[in-house]
Amino acid sequence: MRLWAVVDVNHLGVLRSDGLLAFVNNFLKEHFLPAIFVDYRKCVQQAISSPAAFRPRVNATSVYGSSVEHGRPVLQGLLAVDIIAKEVLGWVQLMPNYATELVEYVRTFLERTHERCRASYMEAVLEKQSYILLSRNDVESLMRLEPANISLQNSTSQPENNDAEAAEVEIELSDLLLDMCPIKQENLIHDDQKLILLASLSDSLEYLADSVERLGESFVSPTTSMSRNHSQHGQHARSSSAIPKGLASLANEYRRLAIDCVRVLRLEMQLEAIYHMQIARRDEEMAPYITESKRNYVFGGISSVAANASIKALAQMKSINLLGVQQICRNSVALEQALAAIPSIDSEAVQQRLDRVRTFYELLNLPFESLLGFIAEHEYLFSAKEYLSVLKVNVPGRDIPMDAERRISQILGH
Repeated sequence: MRLWAVVDVNHLGVLRSDGLLAFVNNFLKEHFLPAIFVDYRKCVQQAISSPAAFRPRVNATSVYGSSVEHGRPVLQGLLAVDIIAKEVLGWVQLMPNYATELVEYVRTFLERTHERCRASYMEAVLEKQSYILLSRNDVESLMRLEPANISLQNSTSQPENNDAEAAEVEIELSDLLLDMCPIKQENLIHDDQKLILLASLSDSLEYLADSVERLGESFVSPTTSMSRNHSQHGQHARSSSAIPKGLASLANEYRRLAIDCVRVLRLEMQLEAIYHMQIARRDEEMAPYITESKRNYVFGGISSVAANASIKALAQMKSINLLGVQQICRNSVALEQALAAIPSIDSEAVQQRLDRVRTFYELLNLPFESLLGFIAEHEYLFSAKEYLSVLKVNVPGRDIPMDAERRISQILGH
């Protein structure tokens, strides 16, 4: 009888324990978690909708900081969302059974933040020529083929172009941009603050994408946690749980938008180079808000498009004298000095491209037979169209035979 009483009491304790557990689980699922979601969602909304959320930070220094602690100017809205995401995922350690729900909350917050970032991006680029160009498949494909595109990728296994292929891609892209002429001022991004915003937004998106990936990689499911507890002494059990698909997908979306921002900036700088060459100020203003490699990418296409524009300008000329050729060569030297003064531009690449411009215009001073000799020795330095354009300009004192085009075409194998 006493044994039965003991069993009965123990059974009653189990019932009470199960009942309490059920009550707690029900409370967490039906009341506590929804309350967490609502509160944090409100915090996220406030973080990304405040006037300061997408306002680039005022930075007194001229050097980009690699971390937030060292002055990396991550936009306040995205920095706040990152803190909130970490805080929400911190609940996983306390309530591992609800890890799926908590990760879904974070995914929802990050998705809403991405939408707001996209809206901020569109506010800066809508109806601008650079954005319109980027939306074209031919432009986007060429930009992917540019050697400079490697700097935008995380992978180290990107295909490398040889110099000839790289030059061909650059010329093809600059030809495409020059076909847009005349470039209208209203189609450019006038507001310096918008350019700085695009630079800062790109870097901030990268920051949040990196953070999301780290959060996902550190996320440990209860099953994995148990397997770690049973790992052998002296060995480290590697987590079998990969970053949740929802978070991985969002990290990729953040990176894609970050790349779009700097690609628009690269196109914008090239279009401005066509419109006018006073761009050094842009580099200085963006310097504190973007990494050096990305700044090099943004400004790196200017010398190519400037050189190609100079060469193409010859086709529009009807006549030029010796003094005119000398003036163009002096202008190219001045342009080279101006571009080389921009820290983000490779001065050696500038010199090579503008040397090519000077060589091209100096062909106008050569007698025809000397021109043929130059073409025979430098068949691939300029295209057949470019060589033939040299013939079409009237240069006082230069005699061009009637069969000049045919003789040049023979040398070029056309």
